[in-house]
Amino acid sequence: MLLIYCPYCEEERSELEFRGAGDAHIARSANIAAISDEEFEAYFFLRENPKGMIFERWRHIHGCGRFFNAARDTVSDRFVKTYKAGEPKPDLYPAPATAATVETYEALEGDAQ
Repeated sequence: MLLIYCPYCEEERSELEFRGAGDAHIARSANIAAISDEEFEAYFFLRENPKGMIFERWRHIHGCGRFFNAARDTVSDRFVKTYKAGEPKPDLYPAPATAATVETYEALEGDAQ
């Protein structure tokens, strides 16, 4: 059974309590009536279906009833992170820290003879 963490209830619950609600972080037009039919089609119907990490909206339908966002790997179906609706998309792959300079004998004393 797949367990999903609800960031509002602050506990893992069975997948049967949740419903998917589509992609998260979709940019919506400020004036939907002013866009062309093609732009509306792209906004409303067309979605990417990538293999790998995606960001989705979910609803804890049989719990608190609230919407939240989740980062999920479509290959393994593993939920990497869940976070409250309205929070920014998390950086799941932060830049690696730069390696510290290692002092060597040559650096301190010059070339070995």
